Amino acid sequence: METIVGVDELRLRVGEWRRGGARIGFVPTMGNLHDGHFSLVSIARANADRVVASIFVNPTQFGPREDFASYPRTLAQDQAGLAAHGCDLLFAPRVEAIYPFGPEATVRVEVPAIGDVLEGALRPGHFTGVATVVTKLFNLVQPDVAVFGQKDYQQLLVIGRLVEDLCLPIGIIAAPTLREPNGLAMSSRNQYLSAGERELAGIIHRTLCGMRDAQRAGQPRAAIEAAAIHALQSAGLTPDYAVLRHRDDLTEPGDAEGGALIALIAAKLGRARLIDNLVTDP
Repeated sequence: METIVGVDELRLRVGEWRRGGARIGFVPTMGNLHDGHFSLVSIARANADRVVASIFVNPTQFGPREDFASYPRTLAQDQAGLAAHGCDLLFAPRVEAIYPFGPEATVRVEVPAIGDVLEGALRPGHFTGVATVVTKLFNLVQPDVAVFGQKDYQQLLVIGRLVEDLCLPIGIIAAPTLREPNGLAMSSRNQYLSAGERELAGIIHRTLCGMRDAQRAGQPRAAIEAAAIHALQSAGLTPDYAVLRHRDDLTEPGDAEGGALIALIAAKLGRARLIDNLVTDP
């Protein structure tokens, strides 16, 4: 696997592949990779001739009190893992390569509505940072397909809307969430958890399953959400939300509505803020 840090070198290598007729798959990441990330690379490998991954800890998607400075950076370990899972090229740019005029002065890409609720409301500017950096990376790599995990479900919707609205010729593949044995969704931020907290965090997936079962049983949405908040608080977590939403746009459903719904949770436990989701329809 080749590692490239420069924009011109990236364009040269991808251009060579494309002129040879190769189909390009892309997996953007912030590094500190785990098996969930590597599953995205494997999916890209199955859908493309060449696979590019990126590692870039994007400053514009972190809030002022979030963990940008302390976010784990494990490049050598990540390189070994990517090579072992079939990645052809790692793009690991410096901040000035992505933001030549500085992060504060960059052109911004916003995705309204979908990007304004839940995570967008709790972390103002987060999805603007995500949409901006992903647009830049898409322009640089020009992939045929890009793979994103379903654990970050709202991000997946934001990227899908961005691609459709900007008429980008990129297929977005949603990859299933990989989980620990207790149901905890794999995440780079899980390493902030102690062994006891990691085991306790399985309550998030169990609560999502309970929300799904209650929704299928026809219970009122308000009661389902209240019970989920209570379950998380009783276990010692601090929930930001536990909600049922329409899967396509995250709007609030009425009590009589079934079909394409999704349960979403964000909660704090110790130093970690954890998010997860589960579709409720069969």
